[in-house]
Amino acid sequence: MSRKVIIFGTGTFAEVVLFYLKQDTRYDVVAFTATDNYVNSDSIFGFPLVPFEGIESFFPPHDHEMFIAIGYSNLNKIREKFYYLAKEKGYKLLTYISPMSVVLTEKIGDNCFIFENNTIQPYVSIGNNVIIWSGNHIGHHSIIEDHCFISSHVVISGLCHIKKYTFLGVNATIRDSVVVEEENIIGAGSLIMKNTKPRQVYFAKRAELFPKDSSKVRL
Repeated sequence: MSRKVIIFGTGTFAEVVLFYLKQDTRYDVVAFTATDNYVNSDSIFGFPLVPFEGIESFFPPHDHEMFIAIGYSNLNKIREKFYYLAKEKGYKLLTYISPMSVVLTEKIGDNCFIFENNTIQPYVSIGNNVIIWSGNHIGHHSIIEDHCFISSHVVISGLCHIKKYTFLGVNATIRDSVVVEEENIIGAGSLIMKNTKPRQVYFAKRAELFPKDSSKVRL
């Protein structure tokens, strides 16, 4: 029997989550929910849209799961807020793992979404409320704490420790045995070779603009 799922959110991430769950016969999306100030109609994406404040009256938690489809705003703390509010209402929070990923660990928390083409090696530990977009490598014995967001094509080498509320941008690379402290922003293309400190921000050097236009450059 498929699992009945409510998706929290009305943005593009929620729409993407819907796409993946609709392709998977294990899940049956039945409704969307959001706080009352974001509910401007009775439906969204062809499904009922119900205010979160009273969602349990329409779709009770004893036979429905929920996924909090909020991105990395405010270093994942908005998603964290509704993660706990949904649990207070009694909902079990869904973790989705794409069947097109190689996941060699069972230590994965709730409200995680692991997209396709990820390689997660043995002895990795992934906390609660972690989003792992497509095409990443997470090396053996690494720890990803709660409320993190890993974008695409990130390399986390073996024995790393990514602490909570961290954002890892596209093509970021973390050297083996490195600790990335809480509330770090690791920008696209950044190479982290040593331990960081809390609330640090790293950005890689941007590409330089060549002084000639493309019609005057020979490839």
